[in-house]
Amino acid sequence: MLTQLNPPLPFITPKGKAYAHFVIDYSQEHDLVWVCFVCDTGECWSYPNSQIRMEQNLSLGY
Repeated sequence: MLTQLNPPLPFITPKGKAYAHFVIDYSQEHDLVWVCFVCDTGECWSYPNSQIRMEQNLSLGY
């Protein structure tokens, strides 16, 4: 299942800061795959859960 994220979510990826615009759920037996656009280069990359981290959000207190 492909889900569009509105608004996009900020992540830290192996390529740097990026925004996830879509998430792909293949099944219960697989990690979610996040489709991210890198802020510095505009490149589109897909990452499993284990390779990305949510960016810090000071307005939420963490």
